[in-house]
Amino acid sequence: MKFLDEAKIHIRSGAGGAGCVSFRREKYVERGGPDGGDGGRGGDIVAECVAGLNTLIDYRYRQHFAAGTGGHGQGRGKSGARGNDRIVKVPEGTQIFAEDKTTLIADLTETGQRVVLAPGGNGGFGNQRFKSAVARAPRHANPGQEGREAWIWLKLKLIADIGFIGQPNAGKSTLLARLSRARPKIADYPFTTLHPHLGVMRTPERDIVAADIPGLIAGAAEGAGLGHRFLGHIERCAALVHLIDATDDNPLESWKTVRKELAAYSDAMTDKPEIVVLTKCDITTDDDIMTRRDALAAEVGETHLVSAISGAGLDALTQRIGDFVRQNTMPEAVKSAAQNWHPMDGR
Repeated sequence: MKFLDEAKIHIRSGAGGAGCVSFRREKYVERGGPDGGDGGRGGDIVAECVAGLNTLIDYRYRQHFAAGTGGHGQGRGKSGARGNDRIVKVPEGTQIFAEDKTTLIADLTETGQRVVLAPGGNGGFGNQRFKSAVARAPRHANPGQEGREAWIWLKLKLIADIGFIGQPNAGKSTLLARLSRARPKIADYPFTTLHPHLGVMRTPERDIVAADIPGLIAGAAEGAGLGHRFLGHIERCAALVHLIDATDDNPLESWKTVRKELAAYSDAMTDKPEIVVLTKCDITTDDDIMTRRDALAAEVGETHLVSAISGAGLDALTQRIGDFVRQNTMPEAVKSAAQNWHPMDGR
C-alpha cells in the first residue's frame, strides 16, 4: 500500500428537509385545521478514528463527501426522516485542519474518537407549528436549513514512542529491522527510505513503537533532499534516537547538522530527550571508533556503540531506550481540539 500522509477533501453536510403545508381533510372531522409535519434534520459529516489504517491513500482518489438530506414533512403531522450521516474514517494520529492549514479542528489519537466536522441543517417547521388562536389556518411553512460545506486538510502524524533520526545511510532502517519485525527497504545508497516506517520493539516491561523517517541533510529546511516533510511523524515521540555512521570522519559535525535542521523545523524538537548512537561499528577499527566516540561524547554526553549486523551493543541500547520511554512519556495528547468550531461558522 502506498504511503500518503496528507490529503485535502471537501465535505458537505446534509440540508434539512422542508416543512409541509397541509390541512386535515377527513370526512367526519369538522374544521380539521393545519397538520403539516416538520422536515427532518440533515446528516452530519463525522470524522472517526479507526484501527487498521496507517495511510490516507484512500483520500487521494476520492475527495468529496456529502451527508444525506433530511426528508420533507408530510401531512397528518408526519415529520421527515433524518438524513444519513457520512463517516470519514481516518487512522490514529490524524490531525484535521481548516482550509488555511493552520486552524486545528481535531486531533484524533485513539481508536473510537469521533468529531462532528459539519453538522447537518435543521429541518423546517410545518404549518401546524404556526397555528394559534389568531392564526387558525396558517398557510406557510419553513424551508430546511442549508448544510455546511468546506475544504479541509487531513494530516497524518504517526504515533510512536521513539523516533530514529540521522543523515542518509546512518543505518536507521537496518537498526529498525534488527530491533523489530519491520522490513523497511535497505540499500547502500542515500535516501533508500522514502517514507516513514513503524516497528514494534519487544521489551520485558512493554512494547515500544519506533518510527524511522528519511534522512536529513544540510539545507533540509530549504527543501534539500526530502526536506522537513516527514519530521511531523516524530513530533509525538517521547525521545529521539540519533544515529551517526561510525565511519564518518567528523561525527560531531554530522550531529550538529541534523540538530540544526531539527531546530529549523521546531524548537520543541530540540527539547526532546536524545540518545546518541554510533552505528556500523563492525566495519571500522576499534581505535577509530573510540576516538570518534570520545570526541562526540565530549560534546553531547553518553554515546552508544552498536552494530546492527553483529548485534553488538543492541541489548544495552534497547534497555536504554526502554528507560528513556518510561521516564519521558509524553503527556496525553489532545484528543479533540474542535473548540466548538465548524467550517462555516461566521458565514
